[in-house]
Amino acid sequence: MAIEWSDSLDDIDWQELADLVRAAPLGDKTPEFLCTVFSNSMYRVFVRDEGKLVGAGRALADGVDCAYLGDIVILPSHQGQGLGGQIITRLLESVKGYRKVLLYAVPGKEPLYRKYGFRRMTTAMAIFQDQGAAFERGYLRED
Repeated sequence: MAIEWSDSLDDIDWQELADLVRAAPLGDKTPEFLCTVFSNSMYRVFVRDEGKLVGAGRALADGVDCAYLGDIVILPSHQGQGLGGQIITRLLESVKGYRKVLLYAVPGKEPLYRKYGFRRMTTAMAIFQDQGAAFERGYLRED
């Protein structure tokens, strides 16, 4: 593997990123959607293997108080090789010193994030655009 790391948006093929997100699987997000969210995120990481995009992640942040890690994805063929952990580590280094760093994980993936210091919050709440789907996927539960 010839792994290359970048935080630049200059050479991102947004369709390639959308295909990666779908394959990961992290849902069906359009290239336009991903361009918007990655462009508006203060920090981002892209991973290429011999020129092919195989991983990505981002942190939406305000500069000092709060950061949110999101869209951490690895192509299935590259999962289990530590790339996801390296993305998390790089993003956490970018937001070092922030008062709080948040994320929400795909149900069942919480143990991975626990390795990096994340813990369940007792007061976290959310409003999703599709509340029904969020309940079905296990992101929300009844109080």
